[in-house]
Amino acid sequence: MRETRGDYGGGVASEPQQLPAVHEAWLPREHALHRPRHGGRQLTALISALLFFTTPALLWVFGVRPGEIENHKLASFPGLDKGWGFFTDMPAWAIDQLSFRPGAIAAADAISRGVFGEGAPLDQPPPQQQAGPIPAPPAPTPSKTAPTQGPTPNAASGYRRVVQGRDGWLYYGYDADAKCDPSRPLPETIDKINELRRAVEQSGRRFEFVVAPDKSTMVPQFLPDTYPGKDCSRSAEAVTWHRMLKDARAIDLRPELRASEGRVQRPVYPPNDTHWADEGALVMTRAIANAIKPGVTRTWVSVPVGQYDTVADLPPLISKQGTKTNTLYSLRPDGVVERAGEPNGDIDKPVYRTASPLIGTVDEKILIYGDSFTKASSRYLSGAFTNLTMLAHFTQKTSQAEAVDAFVNANVVVLEAVERSVAGGQLAFIDPGFLEAVKKALAEHPIR
Repeated sequence: MRETRGDYGGGVASEPQQLPAVHEAWLPREHALHRPRHGGRQLTALISALLFFTTPALLWVFGVRPGEIENHKLASFPGLDKGWGFFTDMPAWAIDQLSFRPGAIAAADAISRGVFGEGAPLDQPPPQQQAGPIPAPPAPTPSKTAPTQGPTPNAASGYRRVVQGRDGWLYYGYDADAKCDPSRPLPETIDKINELRRAVEQSGRRFEFVVAPDKSTMVPQFLPDTYPGKDCSRSAEAVTWHRMLKDARAIDLRPELRASEGRVQRPVYPPNDTHWADEGALVMTRAIANAIKPGVTRTWVSVPVGQYDTVADLPPLISKQGTKTNTLYSLRPDGVVERAGEPNGDIDKPVYRTASPLIGTVDEKILIYGDSFTKASSRYLSGAFTNLTMLAHFTQKTSQAEAVDAFVNANVVVLEAVERSVAGGQLAFIDPGFLEAVKKALAEHPIR
């Protein structure tokens, strides 16, 4: 070791020992700084990582494309402008781009059923994920925090995103969660609905409230013997409907839905979707028309004219795919002229439909302020009313001012909401800010 004179006090100092000029793994094993490279394990890890990240790119070159099997857009390739985010976002891109992922999920489910006698736990909602076939906005002043994009079953309480029933039937888990663990008490929700009713009626307009029943309410026979929230949701169901009908004066669609089921000899809700089929859409259309103009549907003729397939909304919530087949119907309000229109794929912005008056139609300026059940029924709603506006109350694409204008421009306001949203208090129109804006605008623009 070389000695040098220090800068202070003239003492003797030692230069720090220099590190070897070679990699530590190349030093003799007896050297104190020798560190093995773990060659075999490191090489395996490097090869695995290389395959994981390059396989999606190679498959893409040869024309193999992944599909969206869940309710989210596939992750895009991270940009270099993200800095370290390039590396942290790379795994999500690689996972989503695995074209064989649906097959792997199906295989895992089949193995679970064969070995354990039950499906793989694909219905567990991941933390922070907002998913659901029927979006709903956050409640601004609830007793608990509401989701930002749609109701998601409470994983901490054991609720399921999808309840897997008998004979392949699927149910939306929020049906139970909403009744067992609501964001706000049902009486408070109904008070707010009635506050909106009073504002509409005091301005000289008509107000109707219609509730689309949950699939679990109308088709309970395929529910499993046990599932999270079964007892409390079933016991709360009767109370919920009693309060909605008696206190909120909702239109009860359940009797006519059961009658329609008897006519077609099958449930009017598909096994793999949370929305009703076209039979349910016709039931709601008739009910609204008769509520506004009693007896107007006496001349209606509606017969099957074909079938169509569309994507089912529940399988993607458990990483699967599925289609549902619905029967298409005509709608001739006067018994002769066809008035059924094309279904609307989006009511996030106001959708306007006008037609000339006809026997059997309702000739009023109607606003149907609803959710995805209104969208699913739009083909028939547009045939029953000559001046119709449809708008989703959970949308973030329409400003509050635009929504308030839709109320002002209507003579009849029809409020539609699905049972689970009412039970859980997940309703945008009971936001205090929105209610005050509607009340103020309607008071300033009464009709006589």
